[in-house]
Amino acid sequence: MTIPPIPRTAEGGVGARRLPSTGLLADRLDRPMRDLRISVTDRCNFRCGYCMPKTVFGRDYAFLDRDELLTFDEIERIARIAVAHGVRKLRLTGGEPLLRKGIEELVARLAALRTPEGDGPEIALTTNGSALPVKAAALREAGLDRVTVSLDSLDDALFQEINDVRFPVARVLDGIDAALSAGFPTVKLNMVVKRGLNDGEIVDMAARFKGTRCTLRFIEFMDVGTSNGWSLDAVVPSAEVVDRISAVFPLEPAEATAPGETAQRWRYRDGEGEIGVISSVTQAFCGTCNRARISTDGKLYTCLFADEGHDLRALLRGGADDEQLSAAMAGIWGARDDRYSEIRSSLTPELRAARQRIEMSYIGG
Repeated sequence: MTIPPIPRTAEGGVGARRLPSTGLLADRLDRPMRDLRISVTDRCNFRCGYCMPKTVFGRDYAFLDRDELLTFDEIERIARIAVAHGVRKLRLTGGEPLLRKGIEELVARLAALRTPEGDGPEIALTTNGSALPVKAAALREAGLDRVTVSLDSLDDALFQEINDVRFPVARVLDGIDAALSAGFPTVKLNMVVKRGLNDGEIVDMAARFKGTRCTLRFIEFMDVGTSNGWSLDAVVPSAEVVDRISAVFPLEPAEATAPGETAQRWRYRDGEGEIGVISSVTQAFCGTCNRARISTDGKLYTCLFADEGHDLRALLRGGADDEQLSAAMAGIWGARDDRYSEIRSSLTPELRAARQRIEMSYIGG
């Protein structure tokens, strides 16, 4: 087979761009690649409107065939090279990653990787929580460091309306408890807030998890993909979320724990934990974004809002050796200049609608 051409950097060469201060792989805006998110399946057992609405992902929707998905060997190979390039966190996403058969084996493989300094990368996973009651212990034993659960409502009727498959919220709460019992020191909870749908539960959610080992993060409703009916009117700004909670449970800002962190941290003044807000719409953080994404079928995306990816699967299955694959990844990142969230407000609705955005279920969150 003919090996596909290796992407070039912005300077026209095959080599990587590096930050002079640290030697880390850098893009055209001097952002290092530190976080790799890997989508292991495009399937999900929920049909949430902001991600996989039934109107698009119905009974007749054509999901990827098994042989189109990256194998565990291929995922491990990409991850190993990414770690050599400076990635320090690997996050498994989907779709719903716990639907991927043998996911514990993949976790164990990734946990065995080592950085040039001899440490292991942090291994994380984002899930809807439905399978955690039976999977949490095995995932922890395999080496999973952190788990994040999507939880958009505590009201059972509303939760079932949001997931659109009549899945009860109590079973997700059982999954969260199972994760804590399995030895995860904390569990992060992601709530996508949509005005007129679940924004009335902001304070209730804060009250439920304040003082527990769960850290709640509120995410602004984003225009990812083309099927979720996004409207700016449906966005609840993070500043409003903080104000609503702080009026009941006083908050104060907290410092970020790592460079490029997506969430702004706020701690309760009484010391009973913290919340986070992810403000991609109203307070873009493109300038510090250090995340790359691998789609279910092996394309490398350099932005959540990207309109195209770079086909690493073709290289893997075309006979490329590690040096060639490494050069390809370095070239792709070196040419990166994405900053969609920063320019979103300057685009007309027509221009936003014309963008060929990738669905979240295919690229991961």
